[in-house]
Amino acid sequence: MAKTGGEERIAYLANGTGRPEGRRPAFAIALFTLTLTLTGCETSGVDTQFASNIEAEQGSQENISSLTNVIRANPNDPSGYNVRGSAFGRAGRYQEALRDFDRAIELNPRFFEAYANRALIHRFTGDLGRAAEDYNAAIRINPRYDTAYIGRGELYRRAGRVSEAFNDFQKAIQLDTTDPRAYHRRGLIYQTRGQHDFAIDDFSTAISLQPSSPEPYNGRGLSYVALGQLDNAFDDFNYALRLDDRLAESWANQALVYEKQGDMAKAQKSYKRALQLDGQYEPARNGLARVGG
Repeated sequence: MAKTGGEERIAYLANGTGRPEGRRPAFAIALFTLTLTLTGCETSGVDTQFASNIEAEQGSQENISSLTNVIRANPNDPSGYNVRGSAFGRAGRYQEALRDFDRAIELNPRFFEAYANRALIHRFTGDLGRAAEDYNAAIRINPRYDTAYIGRGELYRRAGRVSEAFNDFQKAIQLDTTDPRAYHRRGLIYQTRGQHDFAIDDFSTAISLQPSSPEPYNGRGLSYVALGQLDNAFDDFNYALRLDDRLAESWANQALVYEKQGDMAKAQKSYKRALQLDGQYEPARNGLARVGG
């Protein structure tokens, strides 16, 4: 598989109770989006891609200042620290984010969302051991918290512990998650196992839940390639390009179909475009060498 950048989007629930329901404070729920590497087939990853201008503004100094004012007015409300922590994280201010999540958990040791949010920051900064501890804590407090299973599953998958990753994604799906990442990532595991019909079903579900994301189209297209369904694959790769033509993965996947169809000139052009976007992208480098570029 080619490069995929899958969005890690977590809603930072603002009630501070450790439960999805409960009192809402006087500030909005924040979303903190981090793009994670999705490794399946020949996947490497992109680290930053954000869903919208609204989300981009969540890490702005203006928003952080507003949240700071809320905290000053309610210094013992863990929700304020949790939401501001998400804004710090969105701004790339990870140590400040960690301090806020630490404070939220200090004020409410059963605030499972804050544990999962802190785990995401630990994972993004490379502290995978602490990330695992926080995901485990979130699951102990709330065994039905799908976000923590998905996050921990991604830790397992990156570590090569594929069976444990599969079980976590499966658990999130059994909990009726509507998070497309669970299906996308289980699909990637099916794909690496050669179970392409199951993978296609999962990628299709991920697409139905988040049709604007190019990654599951690329994933599904590669399973179509493996099954010899080149027309379906070509449709998926081209649609991924319409959604975002800045992903080297999509261009390299399109080139792969041209290559298999014997159109080496078009394959060269698409592989070269992939390398313009990412000069170190190995599938494109290898593909271009195959077609004589």
